[in-house]
Amino acid sequence: MKKVIVIGGGAAGLMAAVSAAEHGGQVTVLEKMATIGRKLLITGKGRCNITNIADKQTIIKNIPGNGSFIYSALHQFGNEDIIEFLHQHGVMTKVERGGRVFPVSDQAKDVVEAFRKAFQDLNIKLVTGQSVKRILMHNGRVTGVLASNNVEYAADAVILATGGASYPGTGSTGDGYRMGETLGHTIVPLKPSLVPLEVDEEWIGELQGLSLKNVEASIIVDGKKVADDFGEMLFTHYGLSGPIILSLSKKVAEVLKNEPDQEVLLSINLKPALTADVLDKRIQRDFEKFARKQIKNSLGELLPAKLIPVMIDLAHLDPEKFVHQITKSERARLQEQITHLTFTITGTRPVSEAIVTAGGIKVKEINPKTMESKLIQGLYFAGEVIDIDGYTGGFNLQAAFSTGYVAGQNAAEKI
Repeated sequence: MKKVIVIGGGAAGLMAAVSAAEHGGQVTVLEKMATIGRKLLITGKGRCNITNIADKQTIIKNIPGNGSFIYSALHQFGNEDIIEFLHQHGVMTKVERGGRVFPVSDQAKDVVEAFRKAFQDLNIKLVTGQSVKRILMHNGRVTGVLASNNVEYAADAVILATGGASYPGTGSTGDGYRMGETLGHTIVPLKPSLVPLEVDEEWIGELQGLSLKNVEASIIVDGKKVADDFGEMLFTHYGLSGPIILSLSKKVAEVLKNEPDQEVLLSINLKPALTADVLDKRIQRDFEKFARKQIKNSLGELLPAKLIPVMIDLAHLDPEKFVHQITKSERARLQEQITHLTFTITGTRPVSEAIVTAGGIKVKEINPKTMESKLIQGLYFAGEVIDIDGYTGGFNLQAAFSTGYVAGQNAAEKI
């Protein structure tokens, strides 16, 4: 029986351990935190967006950071497979908007518990509160790991699944990059992916906590739209967050890095379903309905209350002015703000606050069919430690599960 060490008890590590055990390996998981699945527990706002029901090509398309690298892994273990695994371990799933898959219970802890049950069934040894100092090797092949308590664990194969450098409180502190680099692997420079954005406008604080649905956000660089998305977003004390902002953040990070002198704007259309003419008529209907009210008290059916004073100010309207006194040009200015609420992006939040880390172990140094290192025999990689990153919607977790499964299978069989 082959001895397999899995470093990391996150999504990729858990799947790798289960796969290795299912394929005959004697598996030990070393997790630096006190419990497994810490980051899994906070994904999907605590609900765990397990995967997406999209076809394989669409999944790859939604992983702009080297998505093609996981083509083989997806065919070996895809979205239907992780759903079936969870069903077998008592976690029923449901599909929501955009093909996102969640537990029926809306509890991420149920997903972690499914892996706990699998660990028990497969006699997987779990050692928590134990980090790894380094991976041991001899003559180009791994021989085990040296733990932080100076205990050596012998192994025929080691799977490095330590996650990225985001949310360090969950254990993702970049340890895997250091270990990989020590063994000769190239680390593609890290940068935040799926990260909130900071803006220059000081009045953003007035909107803190406001969530918007069914809006369209566009990234404008040098007067040209370079990306857009539709859905939900959130205002914070420093800027913008929420699903569509996170999805657009990768493009923003690229622009800020490659064209630091360019002005980057983010424009929000609060009513993207309405044409300019239809929106104007809608505003006029509201103005007729509230003709004898002041403008500050007449927009409640059109805009969220917290947004009204900001929009009035940006449109250069007198909040005390009565609606029946509003001119056509003033109405046009209001309409312009509704369809082009614009912010100046000054940067992204740090990697530590990103949902996903871009960068990591260079994919060209990993066999995509087995996840084994091309440099070191018996060394495998899985999950976010690899230079792969995708959009929100379950794509990153699917990449973790797929690479974890393939790494585990091959670690147990191909030694």
